[in-house]
Amino acid sequence: MLRRLYDWTMSLSARPAAEAWLALISFVESSIFFIPADILFIPMTLSRPERAWRYAFVATATSVLGGIAGWFLGYFAFEAVARPILEFYGKLDAFEAMRDSADAATILLLLVTSGLAHLPPIKVVTILSGAMHVDIWLFIVSAIVARGARFYFLAWLLKRYGEPIRHFIEKRLGVITGVAAAVVILLYIAFRYLH
Repeated sequence: MLRRLYDWTMSLSARPAAEAWLALISFVESSIFFIPADILFIPMTLSRPERAWRYAFVATATSVLGGIAGWFLGYFAFEAVARPILEFYGKLDAFEAMRDSADAATILLLLVTSGLAHLPPIKVVTILSGAMHVDIWLFIVSAIVARGARFYFLAWLLKRYGEPIRHFIEKRLGVITGVAAAVVILLYIAFRYLH
């Protein structure tokens, strides 16, 4: 089932309405959808590199809006809507563990790492942010920084290196963004405990 969903999402990049699909998938990825927007963003940018920055803006803006929707789900409708979504994806136990052990600063750190590297999945952190009543404005700024960094970095790589970088990104983007997320976590720990 996931492979069919992946193939269907990839096929959207060739359609005339690809930009609208990118906006929709970026939005729902941040609150309820399983497939990351990257799989649509990458082929779209490769096929029209002159629109790389535009696609990065669309993906960032709609991803942040989707994150805000996830925040509202967590804040106002956790039991009715967010809990069933998390159960569906098998993420409820991880969510509950994070909610029981995290404070607002940790949630913001998770927002940055999930925005950069999908660790943990962005939808979990956006819903968690609302459920823990993280300040909405701080949440929005963090989401803009994290998601913008990811999409604009991808746009720069694809615009500069084109098709040869695609296989590298598809195989190693998780490692690269994971390392970036680890650096952010280490900086946070150093600042929090050594300050």
